[in-house]
Amino acid sequence: MTKNFASSFVRETLGKNKISLEGGGVFDNGDVCIAHFLVEEADRAKEVLAKIGLNVTKINNVIIQKLRQDVPGQLGMFCRRLADADVNILVQYSDHSNQLIIVPDNFEKAKEILDAWMKEWW
Repeated sequence: MTKNFASSFVRETLGKNKISLEGGGVFDNGDVCIAHFLVEEADRAKEVLAKIGLNVTKINNVIIQKLRQDVPGQLGMFCRRLADADVNILVQYSDHSNQLIIVPDNFEKAKEILDAWMKEWW
């Protein structure tokens, strides 16, 4: 199965099972294709994909953050706060609603930073 075919197959399979993709991406890593999809029903998506022979290796909690587009440097400031708290960003992308999606290595710490950020900026 080619990587393009596998990627299309995943998207079609989830769609046929009424699981909406809210964001994510597929990354070529040599012999392996790594996919990260943002879905509300992660456990159900994992079950559906297992039925077609695709292995979901991990389900992550994510930080979903709307950045103020009228304030330059928001992404850098937010990432600096994560770094200062020793929270590493494992994956970062935007969803279909232009929100920042981050998979942190420490979700609880990242959530505390997000909550404080929201009080300050929104």
